[in-house]
Amino acid sequence: MAYKVALISLGCAKNLVDSEQMLCLMNDAGIEIVPEADGADAAVVNTCGFIDSAKMEAIENILSLGELKAAGKLKRIIVAGCLSERYKEQLLNELPEIDAIVGVGSYTEIVGVIEKSLEGSEKTAVFGDIDAPYAEEGRIVSTGGAWAYIKIAEGCDNRCAYCVIPSLRGRYRSRPMESVINEAEALAASSIRELIVIAQDITRYGTDIYGRRALGELLEKLCAIDGLKWIRLHYLYPDEIDDALIDVIAREYKILKYLDIPIQHINDKILKLMNRRGTGTEIRALFKKLRERIPGVVLRTSLITGLPGEGEAEFEELCEFLREAKIERAGVFPYSPEEGTPAEAMERVGEDVAAARAERVMELQNRVMEEYNASRIGTETEVLCEGWDAERGFFFGRSFAESPDIDGRILLAGEDIEPERFYTVIITDEIDGEPVGRRIR
Repeated sequence: MAYKVALISLGCAKNLVDSEQMLCLMNDAGIEIVPEADGADAAVVNTCGFIDSAKMEAIENILSLGELKAAGKLKRIIVAGCLSERYKEQLLNELPEIDAIVGVGSYTEIVGVIEKSLEGSEKTAVFGDIDAPYAEEGRIVSTGGAWAYIKIAEGCDNRCAYCVIPSLRGRYRSRPMESVINEAEALAASSIRELIVIAQDITRYGTDIYGRRALGELLEKLCAIDGLKWIRLHYLYPDEIDDALIDVIAREYKILKYLDIPIQHINDKILKLMNRRGTGTEIRALFKKLRERIPGVVLRTSLITGLPGEGEAEFEELCEFLREAKIERAGVFPYSPEEGTPAEAMERVGEDVAAARAERVMELQNRVMEEYNASRIGTETEVLCEGWDAERGFFFGRSFAESPDIDGRILLAGEDIEPERFYTVIITDEIDGEPVGRRIR
């Protein structure tokens, strides 16, 4: 009997790659993958367990599936990913809707878990070694025919005081360079044109297996692959970016001049409390160097407001830095204490203050982004078309300056436009914050 299984992937891009590997394993085992849980034999939810909002999203999905199960429209609910790893006992005890849970170190066993759950009545929990080598499994790419993520490492050794990821994902493990290149070649052969290089920290790549930073060498080999057009980088930690890597990024035309560098804060006291390496002075110097060495580079960062130790003076320093640095893209999050982290025990501002500061930073950042969008009018750029927006009456896509799902999009005007193709456009206007590009023949 061929089981029908739906998979819901939540959280980050790294989690999505795990989900794509699970899809491939299920498909190879003869399981029919269906788009909706309604009417399926089982639903797999690959969860995020990083912050409160992600945990709530996962629980809401589980409860919705529970309603389908109670109505007789779904037989089994299987929960995988970081929420499972973080709350092993609580999930099965407090959410009776769940039939099986799978830890981060065991997602490659998903087929056996599905079969065992559907063929028996006992609840199942499978948890493997989160420090095991990266699972070199096949994937079913779920992001369309033109772009895909490629994970070059798993885990994290940075041990930021506010972050629980190392306890969920394990120590940092680079994939062998040959494995990454082989996967990239296969993706290029299947028509993928944009490759988004991901890991919790891509700048540390190679230090564990080669004893040196090897990201630059890996990028040069990726750039040599026929068929790949764009290579985008997520995430580069500021203290690991050296001159050799900057030279590769500046020189290789396939590497998009878009760098995601999470800094979280700029104040020295806050950075030290958070166990972040480097100082505010070093971050400022790095951003200045990047602007000088890579003309037109678009910078993206992540910021947290309300961190332990952040008073008005520290917060104002962050705001002043943003006014000066004019970072084109930023994700801003109010601090939420996570159990099991050193920061949980630190004295901090209230949630309302952290949220209000996040709003103030976003207002400031929105002005920076508006200035950047205005500066693009009259310029030419290449855009990957991603689809049609019937409500707006435009095709839409992304240029080098927009990463999927986090940076907005460009509306496309003109004739003979098709999804999953590249077009050169001139930015002519802006509609509700979205640049409009007219195709140049």
